[in-house]
Amino acid sequence: MASDESDLDLLPEYCRYRDDGCEFADSCLNCPFPDCIYAQPGGRQQWLKRLRDREVLKLFTVQGKGARELAVMFGVSQRTIQRILKRARDESTPKIKTHGG
Repeated sequence: MASDESDLDLLPEYCRYRDDGCEFADSCLNCPFPDCIYAQPGGRQQWLKRLRDREVLKLFTVQGKGARELAVMFGVSQRTIQRILKRARDESTPKIKTHGG
């Protein structure tokens, strides 16, 4: 517990803390992300999944790897690979707007 009430709400310039960073940067000031991925629930996990998905797509499109091979490489099911590929296909397909709907 703090020694007196004023110690509880100091301005940042009067606080001392170690900026140890994280696995992605040696300090918060050198972080490559615009917003801290740890500030959002599941932020790190979402970022890692997006990174994995981009790598899956690259190997599929550039190197012609199949779903089975990619599943083994990434330690996921073939169905997960198929979902990644479908999501990428759906996101790249232009959406057609209809009148009245």
